[in-house]
Amino acid sequence: MARTCPESTLALCATLFLGLTTASHAALIDKGGGLIYDTDLDLTWLADANVAVGSAFDDGTNTGDGRMSWASAVAWADSLTIGGASDWRLPVTADPDATCSGTGPRGDSCTGSEMGHLFYVELGGDPNSTILTSGDPTLLALFSNLQGQYWSGTTEAGFPDYAWDFTFTSGVQSDAFKTTNYLFGWAVHGGDVSAVPAPGAVWLLGTGILGFIGNAWRKSLRAGRPA
Repeated sequence: MARTCPESTLALCATLFLGLTTASHAALIDKGGGLIYDTDLDLTWLADANVAVGSAFDDGTNTGDGRMSWASAVAWADSLTIGGASDWRLPVTADPDATCSGTGPRGDSCTGSEMGHLFYVELGGDPNSTILTSGDPTLLALFSNLQGQYWSGTTEAGFPDYAWDFTFTSGVQSDAFKTTNYLFGWAVHGGDVSAVPAPGAVWLLGTGILGFIGNAWRKSLRAGRPA
């Protein structure tokens, strides 16, 4: 026999069911406010892939286009407060990453890094091809201002002056000297940022749930009261 929800909790059950159904049919979800949620990695991406352009951290070879050194990119991501959340960061890279075609976290087909996962698994990019032509057009439309080579927040193991990077115009993962200032920054945040309500919203949600429970309890008492 199929399970049914009690009438008193029907609205709550419907909300939970719709939420689970939505999550199960999409790995990348546009949460609004410039936030894209990856349900596979439980990670929120900025929809604008070049938010840093024109910021105080934009210190690249062509100042004003969003290129930065690694230190500036790390500081820029750490300075962000978006969607009511701080603690933004650069994407991380697995080191080592056995999925790569080369040695270590190097080469194409790398899906062990957060950017590699986005390129190959979520967007459907092909090795040695730009994501702009090989990726899924519908999913690509979730993002704007995609650039080429992006910094990872991961320092190369054994080489503290180098950090890993990922190039969206080729699907290649490589490393770069940290003072190099022609790479871009793209910030991510663990979890679903849009699902974290402000403190006031938490209080309102709590009082609403208590009221809902109270009404259901009173209805159950009236239903059981003798005539």
